[in-house]
Amino acid sequence: MSHTIEDKQNLLARIRRIRGQVDGIERALESEAGCAQVMHLIAGVRGAVAGLMAEVVEDHVRTHLVDDEKYPGALDTAATEQLLAVVRTYLK
Repeated sequence: MSHTIEDKQNLLARIRRIRGQVDGIERALESEAGCAQVMHLIAGVRGAVAGLMAEVVEDHVRTHLVDDEKYPGALDTAATEQLLAVVRTYLK
């Protein structure tokens, strides 16, 4: 998974932000915050994890499935963009 190594610092930064959000949920529960506040915090984490997944999937597709240098003309670029748009939408 060379693409994850290349983007290692960005991915780690996202994970650290997600960890901070999860810590926020824990603090909210410990302080007996209201249900609405806790649900908003959980929704934020869910969105952050989905965004991380979308980024890794997109990099995977671009690196392993449509690498023009390795496989010139193997797949339709427009089809790739359509697939990635669907994945991004699904993971929101």
